[in-house]
Amino acid sequence: MAVPDFQSLMLPLLKFSADGVEHTMQEARDGLAQIMELSEEDLQERLPSGRQTTFANRVAWAKVYLTQAGALESPKRGRFHISDRGRKIILEGPEKIDIKYLERFKEFQEFRQASNRSRTGKSIQPDDDQISPATPEESLEQAYQQLRDEVANELINLIKGNTPEFFEKLVVHLIVSMGYGGSVKEAGKATRKTADEGIDGVIKEDRLGLDVIYLQAKRWEAVVGRPEIQKFVGALHGQRAKKGVFITTSYFSKEALDYVGQIDPKVVLIDGSDLVQLMIDHGVGVSSAVVYEVKKVDTDYFIEG
Repeated sequence: MAVPDFQSLMLPLLKFSADGVEHTMQEARDGLAQIMELSEEDLQERLPSGRQTTFANRVAWAKVYLTQAGALESPKRGRFHISDRGRKIILEGPEKIDIKYLERFKEFQEFRQASNRSRTGKSIQPDDDQISPATPEESLEQAYQQLRDEVANELINLIKGNTPEFFEKLVVHLIVSMGYGGSVKEAGKATRKTADEGIDGVIKEDRLGLDVIYLQAKRWEAVVGRPEIQKFVGALHGQRAKKGVFITTSYFSKEALDYVGQIDPKVVLIDGSDLVQLMIDHGVGVSSAVVYEVKKVDTDYFIEG
């Protein structure tokens, strides 16, 4: 099954803690994973940033909300147990605990109002149908991914609208930004047209030039198939080259992808989607608009020595 949203984890988490024993978050995650019969694939699913698993993030926020409602207590750092209020909730036998359910508690109302006030500057209570099933991190990362996708789409359209010469310069700039070829000036000197069909240029793999990478840059709309890759590989063999990178604005056929996994020399295929993601990651053709720094509480600060 898919990983449940954090509100769907509230009741199972409260029931898990109903034994009255102090638990760690790891114990809670292990227990809930078993109760909800989550697969290893489910447990390995990560947030878009890759910094945390989706399941760990959602369990953590279920615990935060239950604590703010007074259903759970955290007497020690990194540990929690059920409260008297939590036991009363269990006795009520609710079919589900969610944000709407927790709104009955004054402490939780104050928590929500303070949270909304910090975001909007106003003390407002959202309608029930405006409550997102996503955790704050998920909402932030989803918004970030949407903005990133829009930038990527604009980049690929701009590249396709430019000249083949511009595309080749862009490829060199990107490769250098990724740490290959030394400086752009050095790479520009190293990159050269050759008489061999299928090779657009050559760039140093490292600053010392201990090895070289042969490049092919294709500003195409149509799919790049196996014959084009074979032509490139043939040119590499002619140069006794061991490494090559084939970059296109379009995409590769399955046959082309399968082919490069079976050959020597080593050939890396970068399609249009990968290309613009690399450009964003390495700051090529883009600039930072706004930077948001996310803080978390330093619990060590509050421990008296």
